[in-house]
Amino acid sequence: MSLPPSYLLLDPPLDPSGDDARSSLRRELARPEYHDTDLLQRLRDWLVRFFDDGVQSVSDLSGVPAFLLLLLLVGLLVAIGTLVSRARRTTRVRDRSAPALTDETITAAQLRARAEAALAEGRYDDALLDAFRALAVRQVESDRIEDLPQATAHELAASLGSAFAGHRERIEQAADTFDAVLYGDRPATREQASAVLALDAELSGRAVRR
Repeated sequence: MSLPPSYLLLDPPLDPSGDDARSSLRRELARPEYHDTDLLQRLRDWLVRFFDDGVQSVSDLSGVPAFLLLLLLVGLLVAIGTLVSRARRTTRVRDRSAPALTDETITAAQLRARAEAALAEGRYDDALLDAFRALAVRQVESDRIEDLPQATAHELAASLGSAFAGHRERIEQAADTFDAVLYGDRPATREQASAVLALDAELSGRAVRR
């Protein structure tokens, strides 16, 4: 029985060469979500070595096409990437209870100078973070708020809001922006960093309302 001509013209099943499959795997592994931790880097290296050393021979012995093994590996990596992404979001939420101030010994004036330098250089995230820290440290130095080294940004904002009732809304907004920038929700803008610097300047010239 002869086969129809159209059947004879069909392409053979996809079975890329070892080099093609390795290239595809490396392109998938190069995606940023697989580079977040040392553990994932080790997994990436192991998978590449595994594919280089063993996949082709396993394919030859079992009759499983190399492209199917490649798809299985890529599917595994996609699943790992999804888990890592979820873990990072969970970590960001958990870490929002971390202190807003760092362990470094630094004055408010030094923090403000660093913030102004970052602003001039276009590093708006650094500018905003240091501006908020300068604002808080300055009020601690002036004995207007209690020294709370383990306080979060919003705990500091609550103390500042009690001392400067007329600026409470702007202080809370600055704390919100601080957290959003620090924990990677969104980058700071020049206007936001400048606004926190301006707030620091205003509060430093005000008397405490009792």
